[in-house]
Amino acid sequence: MAEPFSVRVEVRGYETDTQGHLNQAVYLQYAEHARWALLRHGGIEQQDLLTRRVGPVVLETNIRYLRELRAGDSVDVECVFEWGEGKTFRVLQAIRKTDGTLSAEITGVGGVLDLDRRKLVADPREIFKELAKDPGAFGL
Repeated sequence: MAEPFSVRVEVRGYETDTQGHLNQAVYLQYAEHARWALLRHGGIEQQDLLTRRVGPVVLETNIRYLRELRAGDSVDVECVFEWGEGKTFRVLQAIRKTDGTLSAEITGVGGVLDLDRRKLVADPREIFKELAKDPGAFGL
């Protein structure tokens, strides 16, 4: 498994709810932002996926909310891929305040969809190896 990739995000006021903390759905947006940032970091652009006629898909997501976030907080959103056998992989993510406080843990199951057949590819690792300029960013 690779070292976690991290991207910094500042919590914006319009992302908060009536209690003044980050709306629960925005955690998913931060996680998605970090995953796409990791793809770019590893050398995979969205156009590369479209040209190859594949796309990453989220099949399952679980969030553990641990500490609230408020407008103005800066957080680091970590992302690491965990590979197994078969058509799916796990994505492990953490959202931490810059002081190290763990605010949320997000675990997901993903795959790579063949856009023409509308089915998951047999081995998503091979797609990442083929398209990435730095497969090591994905633990490959």
